[in-house]
Amino acid sequence: MIADFNPIHLLTTPWFWSSFIGWTLAQLAKMTTGFRKTGQVDFRYLLSTGGMPSAHSAMVCGLCTSIGLTEGFGAPVSMLAAGFAAITMFDAASVRRAAGHQAKVMNQMIDELFKQHKFRHTRLKELLGHTRKEVFAGMALGMAVAVIVVHFWPAPLGTPR
Repeated sequence: MIADFNPIHLLTTPWFWSSFIGWTLAQLAKMTTGFRKTGQVDFRYLLSTGGMPSAHSAMVCGLCTSIGLTEGFGAPVSMLAAGFAAITMFDAASVRRAAGHQAKVMNQMIDELFKQHKFRHTRLKELLGHTRKEVFAGMALGMAVAVIVVHFWPAPLGTPR
């Protein structure tokens, strides 16, 4: 196999597009939910963390599924992608979620402190992680996107589908 050192070729793979479209659809879903709640379009949702569905899960599961579909699920690169996806989803549902809970408690402590003292403060971002439901929804979204992208991706010349 000849190594391809041109980074532009990344844009010509189903792996890139499966992960990118999965992430984009998840972020657009959050933006749509925000619009329904407030009646205003808020583009900050495109780069936000937390919320339904998990864009991190959609991205890594889109990548993992598309690699599995094109390279075979038993291929070493598929195992690597599956491990990467598992670590990312575990982090989203546990470590970052716990950090969000800590931020919430610290914000409550600051609110209580300010009822008695004057002190300038900066509130911490509380929506850092995801519930299992949000992670699962992101996983399902990423897998569905990958199946669609790979299905419609043109096969290389001379390769039967």
